[in-house]
Amino acid sequence: MDLITVVLFVVGLVLLVLGADWLVKGSSRVAAAAGVSSLVIGLTVVAFGTSAPEMAVSVQAAWSGQADMAVGNVVGSNIFNVLGIIGLSALITPLIVAQQLVRRDVPIMIVLSLALLGLAWDGSINRLDGALLFAGLVAYTVWVIRVSRRESKAVEAEYEAEFGGEAARKAPILPSVGLVLAGLALLVLGSNWLVEGAVAFAKWMAIDEVVISLTIVAIGTSLPEVATSLTAALKGERDIAVGNVVGSNIFNIMGVLGVSGLVAPDGLRVIASMQGFDLPVMIAVAFACLPFFARGFTIPRWQGLLMVLYYVAYTAYLVLDAKQHAAKADYGRIMLQFVLPLTGLTLAVVAFRVLGSRKSTPA
Repeated sequence: MDLITVVLFVVGLVLLVLGADWLVKGSSRVAAAAGVSSLVIGLTVVAFGTSAPEMAVSVQAAWSGQADMAVGNVVGSNIFNVLGIIGLSALITPLIVAQQLVRRDVPIMIVLSLALLGLAWDGSINRLDGALLFAGLVAYTVWVIRVSRRESKAVEAEYEAEFGGEAARKAPILPSVGLVLAGLALLVLGSNWLVEGAVAFAKWMAIDEVVISLTIVAIGTSLPEVATSLTAALKGERDIAVGNVVGSNIFNIMGVLGVSGLVAPDGLRVIASMQGFDLPVMIAVAFACLPFFARGFTIPRWQGLLMVLYYVAYTAYLVLDAKQHAAKADYGRIMLQFVLPLTGLTLAVVAFRVLGSRKSTPA
């Protein structure tokens, strides 16, 4: 692999992250100046804006004929968002999910993950599937805005401290609009270089492009979510740390895949290995959130560490599978016979504790 390809890949990633940051800042200021509440800005503009790199890369990949990469980027990002980002955030500070909207969003994330598996069962996501997903995003956004009006004052204050304030509302419009346009330009340029670099990486390493999209590309495009959630966790804004991830995952499925499915000339191909392994992993990860978020449950540091270790284990399996390494069979056997049953038992205990606390808490 030549040095120019590596440089373009790295510069493309930097442009994506910088472009997403400018897009979020500019859009948030425009929305605040227009009188949109800080809570709505945090739940929609910021959560969706941090998924802008996924959107740019997947649309670029779909348009240029790398449809496998478009799907792999979304699936890989959703897995990393929960296991990697929430896990790292919980390592910084135990997370307590008090925001009712986030807890309502988790079942939506689960349903969408299952729906995506259903849409991909025939081996592709066509234009009709893309249109259905995008229509769902519009309906979801309207619902979020309506339900946000019933959030608690404490949650509103948390979002006001992060995304509101008089400075944001009084910021001049034209510079903010310029920031949005500049961010979009960087996203387009960065996504083009990143996709080209990812394809070159796959050829150089002699592995499938899907593996690169599920790992390197997915982590790279999730860096804005990493920055937002870790910063929120450091500030003690635990609802924002979790809500950003859940909102981004929902946007990835309906928005990113919806638009990508609409622009892909021949639809988005979903390979058999993704149907049989990666999509079920994404669904399992979404289900794993349910007992933690069901009733404002705490995610302690040890569970955050467990999430991070699971992401490392998932990535290791992808690499072993891609290289057809001799250790793959033993590794898979250990995961199936020991690690996964132990995880299931842990989640069952957590769910039992949540149900017990629900029964003991007066209505």
